[in-house]
Amino acid sequence: MARKLNDQQKEFYKQTLDRSKEQIEFIDSEIEEKLARVKEEIAELQEQKKSARQIYDGAAEILEVENEFEEKEKEE
Repeated sequence: MARKLNDQQKEFYKQTLDRSKEQIEFIDSEIEEKLARVKEEIAELQEQKKSARQIYDGAAEILEVENEFEEKEKEE
């Protein structure tokens, strides 16, 4: 059962509640910002990988050698 709080105690807990809420909202914002940066970095890496893979595939075809990546993809 909740006990009765005096005005000073109510104000203390109200301030605590408000500050905690602000901190949670700030942390949520930071998480979203960092997540967006990571997603952008991943997209850039995927694009680099795609370009490197095209080069690799072409070189393997010209040299008429086994394409290790195609073999792995077939196994999966």
